[in-house]
Amino acid sequence: MQTFKYTELDVAKLTESDIEALAVRLEKDDYSSVFDGLEDWHLLRAIAFQRPELVEPYLHLLDLEAYDEA
Repeated sequence: MQTFKYTELDVAKLTESDIEALAVRLEKDDYSSVFDGLEDWHLLRAIAFQRPELVEPYLHLLDLEAYDEA
């Protein structure tokens, strides 16, 4: 399974199908190395901060929680 390196990608150029493929890989969780899965997770997280509209259907994969900084 091929993963993307975040440093090699321009998040602004990613398409909905790119994000969907990333999410499918994360849902299958069939990586040869735990670090490959972690790289995909970090990429999805970076995309969520830069282009949240693309990641909205896959937020459950990020397990984000709201923090109360009060």
